[in-house]
Amino acid sequence: MKSIRSEAQEGQDISTTETNVSLGSTWTLKDEDYLFFNNGVDRIDYILAYKVNTGDTNLKKVKKRKQFESELEKEGLKLEREDKLISKNLKICFVKIHAPWDVLTKYAEILNMRMPLVQNDMKQQFTSCWSTCHTPFDLDKNMKPVNVYFTAPFSSVRMHHLVTKEEQDSFFTNAQRNRIVYEILSRAPYSKMKFGIKKMISNESYDAAYPLHDGKYVNEHSSKKPGKMNDRQLLYENWARWGRWYKYQPLDHIRDYFGEKIGIYFAWLGYYTTMLIPAAIMGLICFIYGCVTVLDDIPTSDLCDETKSGNLTMCPLCDKRCSYWKLQDSCTFSMATYLFDNPATVFFACFMALWASFFHEFWKRKQVELEYEWDTSDFEQEEETVRPEFEAQAKYLRINPITKKEEPYVPLRSKSIYYFTTASVTFFSLCVVLGAMFGVICYRMIITAVLYSTEEFTLKSQSTFFASGTAACINLVVILVLNRLYLKIGLLLTNLEHHRTETQWEDAFTFKMFLFQFVNFYSSIFYIAFFKGKFIGRPGDYNYTLFGFRQEECNPAGCLIELCLQMAIIMVGKQVWGNIKEIFVPKIIHWFTSDSVKTKSSTVCTRWEQDYMLSDMPRLGLFYEYLEMVIQYGFVTIFVAAFPLAPLFALINNIIEIRIDAYKFVTMWKRPFAARAQDIGIWYGILTGITAIAIVTNAVIIAFTSEFIPKLVYKHFYINQTLQYYDFSLSTFNVTDFHPKSVPDDKRFEIFGNITTCRYRDFRNPPGSDDQYKYTIVFWHVLAARLAFIVVFENLTVFLTWLIMYLIPDMPHAVKVQMLREKYLAKKALSVYLKDH
Repeated sequence: MKSIRSEAQEGQDISTTETNVSLGSTWTLKDEDYLFFNNGVDRIDYILAYKVNTGDTNLKKVKKRKQFESELEKEGLKLEREDKLISKNLKICFVKIHAPWDVLTKYAEILNMRMPLVQNDMKQQFTSCWSTCHTPFDLDKNMKPVNVYFTAPFSSVRMHHLVTKEEQDSFFTNAQRNRIVYEILSRAPYSKMKFGIKKMISNESYDAAYPLHDGKYVNEHSSKKPGKMNDRQLLYENWARWGRWYKYQPLDHIRDYFGEKIGIYFAWLGYYTTMLIPAAIMGLICFIYGCVTVLDDIPTSDLCDETKSGNLTMCPLCDKRCSYWKLQDSCTFSMATYLFDNPATVFFACFMALWASFFHEFWKRKQVELEYEWDTSDFEQEEETVRPEFEAQAKYLRINPITKKEEPYVPLRSKSIYYFTTASVTFFSLCVVLGAMFGVICYRMIITAVLYSTEEFTLKSQSTFFASGTAACINLVVILVLNRLYLKIGLLLTNLEHHRTETQWEDAFTFKMFLFQFVNFYSSIFYIAFFKGKFIGRPGDYNYTLFGFRQEECNPAGCLIELCLQMAIIMVGKQVWGNIKEIFVPKIIHWFTSDSVKTKSSTVCTRWEQDYMLSDMPRLGLFYEYLEMVIQYGFVTIFVAAFPLAPLFALINNIIEIRIDAYKFVTMWKRPFAARAQDIGIWYGILTGITAIAIVTNAVIIAFTSEFIPKLVYKHFYINQTLQYYDFSLSTFNVTDFHPKSVPDDKRFEIFGNITTCRYRDFRNPPGSDDQYKYTIVFWHVLAARLAFIVVFENLTVFLTWLIMYLIPDMPHAVKVQMLREKYLAKKALSVYLKDH
């Protein structure tokens, strides 16, 4: 390939660069040729891209770039520049970066990288009979297993024992190479006290910085003449394609291509999705049981029969505007409630509590296995470096008691001020969330009163459904709007705290954002589950403490169906919106980016320019993915007693989510640098906390929100004393005892006749008795049964959880043996080295 050099002033639209422009070559470069410098030997480890403009601002950017690139060359990196004339739109300049062997070995030792010592000779000893059986879920044969090695921390003085001259080009993987280059890029200064590629991109000195993909993701070879595929094509064909949704994920290949941090996310997501299968099956069985037995449920049948409980006259559900109504009007509501509130629900809640325990314990074992195989067991203690931002912000130095070297630090006094500020702002933000929830509650109260006052029977009978459904939709919109605000607040507060390492920064940011999201998503659900209808008082003595308004009541069949409806809309609506956003937004951005690149020359579109046109992976991309799944996990566990179908919807969503994420990473996003991570971070602690909360909430939902306990008490102790369940669970009120502000304007005597009493949901003495409207003995029996159920449920679940934790060791035996052998081989290699010297 012929080339020319051009030199001109960058501020006048042409930069001082080394250009390589095709002059009508008689051959076409292959895609893999663009992965190297023009000499065809030095591999491109990173790309910097920028657009050339004119003006004083651009001259400042030119100066910053020259200083920055000069610092990179001082660190030993090799740079090769491509003029804008080589790009298809004649505007973009590229800087190609290559890390020579000396730089790689130097930083591998600084970063304490673990490198191959000898191939793992114990892997075959622990294969099970099941693993030798072929299933449709296995990966295709072209996805060959990744070689597994025993490793040891890199040491340049022992390199000649492990690496020959010929092996140097392949000794460091592409992921390790771009990680080393990114470490240099993140610390290189471009002016006094200003440094790092992140800042250079934020001030628009560079448009992008990224490692190259291995080539096109579509295999151009025909099925009749298959050729060797690069790693990107292998991942696309066997992982990212929608037709591979049922296949196992090639986790080792994902890790090798994208790094451990992304690899462990997909490992966790795949494991979580697999564990949802038994939960989804059990939830579906419970729902089917409810559908099959709903007509056989005697209380529901009595409520829907106008000759039985359905003929009972109920007290108005709001003041003035609401009239009396027949219990039969809530027949549809009651039947829908039974689908989710039946005896199978209790069994399912217990099952899900144990499921969560198994989920945590087996993931802990899987995580230990991945930590060992991917050499991240000691990453946070030994390999993780100090954040460049912390080094710049910390104004004090101290001697590290372990390394005895000077290091930057922030005094406790300054930290206290920072944390007090963030705590105050966080508390205020949570109050804003609760205020938004209160607004939704007020809307539901107002719309319910308006609908009950109408003459239209359909609107009147379905007012609860309509009010709850529209309120849930409004709540979903408010949640999505507030999420964007909380992101900016969370970033600002976390940066203010001056965290030392990237893991500490991510953990602090994650905790704050999850706290926001927890209150944002779950506050309205907690209200319906534990507060709605619990403190309303009684007819004639309603509770008006909420700004003078009468509080909301539950339907005689309970609030569980409202809770179920709220959960379904928020959970499913969030998942649908998230998938639409993840599928179409990157496609639209990519379409506009590609469309903007007009073909103004006959040059071949290079690999680096093709990648430049891809979308950038958001800096917090994995955070959003984890957050989405953890919020979903809360729906699946915390409120599963109210919505047994939650695991099924979660399973369907996650099967789609894995392929959407895989497709984005392989085809639509620039290749991210291969970040390392030891585990899923603070998310594991958050999941553990959610599981603990779920045990309590499910017990309380079954005991106080559902009708399971009252029906149980009625069935075993009071069924012979009363004819029907609703005679047992509803109390009687004399309408002459109404407070004047509660008397309905329209008594509708033409329908109900001369109304003297009405019924309401409670266990109180009837009017005219010595203790009228006081709690009956039944109330205390039901309350005792509810509290006893909570105690038994929680203690039984906690005991079984402890038993599972005791019986299942945290570390698999196979991993423990391999770790011992690795230590033995490392000592043996060290002794050989000492003997030679």
